[in-house]
This record gives sequence, C-alpha cells and structure tokens, in this order.
Amino acid sequence: MERSLVQLARAGDDAAFERVLEPLLVPAHDLAFAVLRDRQAAEDAVQESAVLAWRSFGRLRDDRKARAWFLKIVLNQCRATMRTRWWRWHLFGGRVDVEVDGDQVGVERRLDLERALSGLSREQRAVLFLFFQLDLSQEEVARLLGVRVGTVKSRLHRAVARLREGAEREGAEP
Repeated sequence: MERSLVQLARAGDDAAFERVLEPLLVPAHDLAFAVLRDRQAAEDAVQESAVLAWRSFGRLRDDRKARAWFLKIVLNQCRATMRTRWWRWHLFGGRVDVEVDGDQVGVERRLDLERALSGLSREQRAVLFLFFQLDLSQEEVARLLGVRVGTVKSRLHRAVARLREGAEREGAEP
C-alpha cells in the first residue's frame, strides 16, 4: 500500500513536504494579507510559517487536517509579527495596495473596502477571510482560531454589521 504524501513528509521526505505545502501557499498568503494588510509582511509570514511547519511536521497527527494545521501556523506567525516593535510603528493604516486597471469606479470601491477593513480588528478580518474567502465552516474557523463557535458567530456578525454601516455612510455622502 502506498503511503500518503503527508506520511512521507512526516517521515522526512522533503519532496513530499513541498507537494503537501504547495497548494496551501496561496490560501496562506491570502490569510496573512487579510490579517496584516501588507503584502511584503504577508509573504514574510508565510515563508516563516513554511519553515516552522517543516521543522514541526512530525507533530501533525491527522493527515486530513494539514490545511487547517498550516493555516493556524500562519495565523500565529501573523500575530507574532503584529507584536513586534517594528509593526507597532508601521503605518499600515494609510497604505493601500491598489492595482490600477483603468477602472476608476473599481479603484474607488477597492479603496472604500480597504478603509472599511482597516477599521475592523485583526480577529474580525481573520474570521471574515476564513469564512467567506476560504469557505471554511464556522466550526472549522473556531478550531483554527482556538475559540468557540459562538465567538466566531459574534465576530462575523459584528464585522459584517460594521462593513454595512460603512457602506451605508459612503452611500449617504454626496
């Protein structure tokens, strides 16, 4: 019987580890960017997470949970990044990475969304991303964040309500 990629990676096969990690990198980067709101910091967090995952891959017990396990490492790395002195001084609130494609309305909407998201807590941004972007269930999000399902529900509710309030204010202004 052929051993799974996760089992091979756990046994120290570097090529198997790379094949396990490869499909997880894009969602990991998206998660890191959703939390950190800085592309370079997100890339750094994912790279550091990959190293941490490689070092501790032997501790992964359930082959089916590799995705959640790695995303939790990424989320923890984002938290560690945000605890650093450099990050506290970093002026990410005013920075918005916008890819201008000639569509002024699209750019304005993107800026509005960036402003609205920057007004949310990192926990709310993480819950929104995991639930809506990665399409994880509330139970999976709770497990990944290490909180109760009720906490996930309330964070989702509050985050969506704040985004709606911001959209309504934007729509009411001339």
